[in-house]
Amino acid sequence: MSEFGTEITSADIIDTLGFFDGWEERYKYIIDLGKELPELDDVYKTEAFLVRGCQSQVWLVSEQRGNQLFFAADSDAFIVKGLLAVVLAAYNGKTPAEIQAFDIDGYFAELNLLNHLSATRGNGLKSMVQRIQQIAAAAH
Repeated sequence: MSEFGTEITSADIIDTLGFFDGWEERYKYIIDLGKELPELDDVYKTEAFLVRGCQSQVWLVSEQRGNQLFFAADSDAFIVKGLLAVVLAAYNGKTPAEIQAFDIDGYFAELNLLNHLSATRGNGLKSMVQRIQQIAAAAH
């Protein structure tokens, strides 16, 4: 299972995006983050792991180790892989309680992310978050 997000944090992403002047540079950074995600094994690229509500195909796998949840994710679109990286930086390696307590809307607002995504991408991002929060709620 992916350790992505345990070394780069949501605060790191906020800080780094703050250095860029325009959204073209920010998109490039987000896409580069997605390239750092470990490749998801094809065995997980099935209906069972597909996240509904996303414009692109998105697969999300979770694993609980002790009290921590770890997620691995992949998509067939570069920008979506980057968005997955942004989400995993907020949630990976956290306890279910930490996941549920995390202010994801505040995080996205601080990144000014939803204002710069199409409505369908924004809805897909919310679907990814909702799936992770459901997994955390079930793990309690």
